Amino acid sequence: MRSAAVSSLRRGGCLAAAWLLASCALPRASVPEDPDAPDATALRPRADWLPDSYAQALGHWRGPADINAWIGERFAYDRPRALQLSESQRARGGRIRIHEPAAFFAQPLGVCVDLARFAVETLRSVAPETRPAYLMIEFDPTLVAGHTLRRHWMAHYQRDGVHYFFADSRRPGHVAGPHADVQGFIDDYAAYRQRRIVGHRTLATYERETRVPASRVNRSDATRSGGR
Repeated sequence: MRSAAVSSLRRGGCLAAAWLLASCALPRASVPEDPDAPDATALRPRADWLPDSYAQALGHWRGPADINAWIGERFAYDRPRALQLSESQRARGGRIRIHEPAAFFAQPLGVCVDLARFAVETLRSVAPETRPAYLMIEFDPTLVAGHTLRRHWMAHYQRDGVHYFFADSRRPGHVAGPHADVQGFIDDYAAYRQRRIVGHRTLATYERETRVPASRVNRSDATRSGGR
């Protein structure tokens, strides 16, 4: 009896182990995570007041905190659009327009560069003294559904001589800072994202101005250009 019971337990254990191995072997990569999509564990701020229109927002917002609260409340990530804007698609030619701020306000669905444009251009309207700019980060490339994703955008501003970063599609409604310089943020951000950053630049526009890879920009160049 004891021998039969042990044999039965062993068979059951083998079946359970086989089931677990089969589960681990499932093609989980068939539904890959988009690395720039919002982090489900990140907290989003709640806006005390939501304007009815972009014109109303420009008339009432006074700085980054107002814009950031709205982003935390309203931003939604557009995964199909992220694939359309991937490096793979860009290499095939053609151009996809980045959402204009007023259109994005009306339908706040987009990707990192849409969100960054909204934040930078809006901040330039309501608080130009903060010197808003784009921060473009280049990670080691990653594949999502066969598309190469590498570049990530967010907004950068300055106040009292220190640097802040927000409008990040990965952390909507989060403001990172103060940082003494851009490189300090980059080091922290690489640790948060657990991805190697091979280059970064601060830019006045999201539009591609040159074809020089960001990875060629060294720290001294980044410092001269505002730390990007």
